[in-house]
Amino acid sequence: MALELTVSQKQELAIVAKKIVAPGKGILAADESNGTMGKRLASIGVENIEENRRTFRQLLFTSGQELGNHISAVILFHETLYQKDDSGKLFVDILKEQDIIPGIKVDKGVVQLLGTKNETTTQGLDDLGKRCAQYKADGAQFAKWRCVLKITDSTPSELAIQENAHVLARYASICQQNGLVPIVEPEIIPDGDHSLAVCQGVSQRVLAATYKALHDHHVFLEGTLLKPNMVTEGASHATKASPAEVANATVVTLARTVPAAVPGIVFLSGGQSEERAIIAQLYNNR
Repeated sequence: MALELTVSQKQELAIVAKKIVAPGKGILAADESNGTMGKRLASIGVENIEENRRTFRQLLFTSGQELGNHISAVILFHETLYQKDDSGKLFVDILKEQDIIPGIKVDKGVVQLLGTKNETTTQGLDDLGKRCAQYKADGAQFAKWRCVLKITDSTPSELAIQENAHVLARYASICQQNGLVPIVEPEIIPDGDHSLAVCQGVSQRVLAATYKALHDHHVFLEGTLLKPNMVTEGASHATKASPAEVANATVVTLARTVPAAVPGIVFLSGGQSEERAIIAQLYNNR
């Protein structure tokens, strides 16, 4: 007999996915690695030690009742999932009391693909089932995994597209088996001098391959979310597209590739300024 999700498992995944993308709310990404946190703390002259990282996250999660009015979910780093506030209460419980869904970053970073021009895949599948089961038991309800592709004259290669699509599908399948909603993140980084049209073409290839892989791995799409880049020109391209042009290219790309069963899409800013990304997102929502 084939291993399949039960009806109740599917229902739980679908409910959590829809709650994460509730209207008027967004996801707070607090999953910076210790190294990344070190850079942020260094900018304000603070030592990168566990206690300072804990205090920083506590400041975010206890900022007041307005947090729960605008934030639906928080992506946590492994260390943060198990940290507590000054009174000894777990951050996970603090978030749940505000009706905020805790999630966890589960990938272990990128490694280079042999025989490619500095293209990468993402590692962390080997023990993912065990880790997901533990994270679920410890309060997480969704997970995030990032794959990275880049645009040059010769990339992304078909190998990189197919490898990362397969990795994302395997990750999503393992998450769902263990009760976590997978956020699927095939990010095309904005580095380069490519045009908006080139980025749109590559984005369509990547997303089409990703959803083909998700289908092949029997992933329950209603219990997933997509976290893509917006379709933009390369950071060093001479002509900058308007927010309306970015939004139009992005929406067309998604309409051509993302199945209607997917309950929501949460965007990366994709290297854009805060203002430009927000304006483009406003156009996306029209």
